Amino acid sequence: MKLRQVISILSLLFVGSSVGAGSDALDNYKTLTMLDGDWALSPADVQEGGATKKGPAAELIGTDKTAISLKVVGKGSAVQENLLPDTGKEMVTMYHCDKLKTCSQVQAKHYCAKQNQPELILDLGKSGDNVIVMACDMDTSLCNSAEGHVHMIKHELSQDNNHLRTTYTIHSDGKFEKDSIYHFDRKQ
Repeated sequence: MKLRQVISILSLLFVGSSVGAGSDALDNYKTLTMLDGDWALSPADVQEGGATKKGPAAELIGTDKTAISLKVVGKGSAVQENLLPDTGKEMVTMYHCDKLKTCSQVQAKHYCAKQNQPELILDLGKSGDNVIVMACDMDTSLCNSAEGHVHMIKHELSQDNNHLRTTYTIHSDGKFEKDSIYHFDRKQ
């Protein structure tokens, strides 16, 4: 009898923790949907690193042109991100839950200017509140390859929901190469 009680308690704890994990993934997906809209690059003095110092991003600094656009599509079933739209370096990332109603995992596929498509999954341990970290799915061949690819995407939304810091971590030859960091301001 005691063994059954212990098993019942452990089962309830497992189910309770599974429900919590699912809702955490769903909460993170809901945070992604809060990014819906058009964003311009923040002024040059706010930017970090070299991602905005050359190419299409540099041309967008100081303008009101959209530098990243996020749109909830498919009746809420996906979030489409367009980085550097209408430029020669435009890239698209599609985010979705594995199952929208129970959402135990947020998944993404990044359609890169490197002409590959890394698959990413939510890193729940590094995500929370207004921070979403999508890590390369190590069950896929590209994420384990020497080919240069986006290995992580991190979105950090300000408390007022009007500023966004996005980092694209690039891996090449199986190791970290660089972070491409962009600061965005929500367009009104």
